[in-house]
Amino acid sequence: MYVCICRAVTENEVHDCIASGAKSAKQIRDTTGAGGDCARCVRKICAILKQSEELTTA
Repeated sequence: MYVCICRAVTENEVHDCIASGAKSAKQIRDTTGAGGDCARCVRKICAILKQSEELTTA
């Protein structure tokens, strides 16, 4: 599923960034461009980051 329509960034790409060490929406934006245009996807990216963080601390 697309997270960022403007830059055609998928959920898998966001997960790959997190697996590579991204810890913030800014780091994901710097790598993929997601959130750099209209920023509607930033909330979704933050939710994915939070979910990932919860899975690693559980």
